[in-house]
Amino acid sequence: MIEVKNLSHQFEIGKKGRESVVPVLNNIHLYIEEGEIVTIVGRSGSGKSTLLNLISGYMSPTEGEIFITGEKVTDFNESKWADFRLNRLGFIFQSFQLITSMTAFENVELALTLKGVNERERRKQTEAILKKVGLEKFMEHYPSELSGGQQQRVSIARALVLNPPIILADEPTGSLDSETEEELLDFIQQLNRELGITFLIITHDEKVARIGNRIIEITDGKLNKEVYAS
Repeated sequence: MIEVKNLSHQFEIGKKGRESVVPVLNNIHLYIEEGEIVTIVGRSGSGKSTLLNLISGYMSPTEGEIFITGEKVTDFNESKWADFRLNRLGFIFQSFQLITSMTAFENVELALTLKGVNERERRKQTEAILKKVGLEKFMEHYPSELSGGQQQRVSIARALVLNPPIILADEPTGSLDSETEEELLDFIQQLNRELGITFLIITHDEKVARIGNRIIEITDGKLNKEVYAS
């Protein structure tokens, strides 16, 4: 599902003409099979979030290639990336990234609207996915009226509504208490088992990392250790 070859990335900092180069990732190789949960664990500054941004197309690598579902995405322009993300990738963020002026229903429905789905079908699909994540009684609530766990479930529903084969998660439990974190991790594993969704999860939390079929450690921009968790 995801293949990363010879991936390196660096940032340039400083004023023009006096830039200095800061290497972030160094010759990364990564292969993720269909239906796996792979967790990448590392400290702040280790390069894990940069890796996720490269895989999701929000940044372009300095060197290397990325293939997702067989397509070489490092050749994409922004327009093609936007279409690819809409159809192939779902995202879960630590900060939820819900639109505060929209209800839970409207936040989830938006992806279907962008895809051009008609109103009747949008309602049907949005209601079904919110019911699946246990929020059928909270569809008309705004984010400020929901708990952290409920907001994260809205973001999961938004990620799921277009049936993506892959979900990328960046510190998905970072804003949750321990009990809600446990519930969310159980739910991610349930989605993986029932729907076969491939998950790539970035985390610094060992508890989150342990739900992976494979745990990969990143240190100073290098993948230096892999553990088979289950």
